[in-house]
Amino acid sequence: MAAVPTAPPPASADDEIVYESMPCIRIYKNRVERYFGSEFVAASTDSATGVVSRDRTISPQVSARLYLPRLHADAAKLPVLVYYHGGGFCLGSAFNPTFHAYFNNFAALANVLVVSVEYRLAPEHPVPAAYADSWEALAWAVSHVAGAGAGDEPWLADHADFSRLYLGGESAGANIAHHVAMRAGAEGLPHGAKIHGLVMIHPYFLGTNKVGSDDLDATARESLGSLWRVMCPATTGEDDPLINPFVHGAPGLDALACGRVLVCIGEGDVLRDRGRLYYDRLTASGWSGEAEIWQAPGKGHTFHLLEPLCDEAVAQDKVISEFLNR
Repeated sequence: MAAVPTAPPPASADDEIVYESMPCIRIYKNRVERYFGSEFVAASTDSATGVVSRDRTISPQVSARLYLPRLHADAAKLPVLVYYHGGGFCLGSAFNPTFHAYFNNFAALANVLVVSVEYRLAPEHPVPAAYADSWEALAWAVSHVAGAGAGDEPWLADHADFSRLYLGGESAGANIAHHVAMRAGAEGLPHGAKIHGLVMIHPYFLGTNKVGSDDLDATARESLGSLWRVMCPATTGEDDPLINPFVHGAPGLDALACGRVLVCIGEGDVLRDRGRLYYDRLTASGWSGEAEIWQAPGKGHTFHLLEPLCDEAVAQDKVISEFLNR
């Protein structure tokens, strides 16, 4: 007698995929599998550049890796770049090999002290957790302003010029940098610190309004919208002011708490025109600072991390370095 076929068991919640972007991440209903960006490399002295790095715990949920370029006997204090890595709020780390290699080279090129922030990732810690952590890291950094009395990080206490304090980030990190700067405008920073400038590299902003670069890759554009809804479950959608700072009801860009902004975009990036819109809206907002925009010809999203030695990446790093030192 032939065996009677049986139906496969129903899929469990553990097998229900909520979002995936392969080969980087797969998010199930009850767990997350990350295949990219979580690798760890230790802090070190980089033999090629002389840049020294070390890690600091800021609180139970926030930490940072600091990069100090080679110092000379008559060296003046250094500009400070507090940097938020990208990765769609769910990938990446201040301690992974990609960012470690990038900042060893960039800190030497720009001669800046870098504070690369490790914040909690979604979806385990949904947005806005990343904003809260990033603000906490900035507040810790500026606690080392002369006379503030914290002084628990000698590199910041001894070598940082807080009159040249910058925020920066790429992709979701640029989104974070924007919101941290807006919060600084609304609340002020501890110890009277001021943000001198903002570096926005390929910023992750969305919106239901259509822009030209949406058509560069329809699949990628849809994936970015889906990603946002998973990373911020409480969101109202793509016109949430957290992901669309230009929407009616969002805080006015004229309150951005810095005097200078650099926006970097890639000609082939599906988010290109969101970055351009940020520049356009900021300069038309009544904001009193100075903004500039730079476009990498033919290049896509965060290309500089994937191809750090290409001509366009070298050129972009030079533009950012000059911006930080002007």
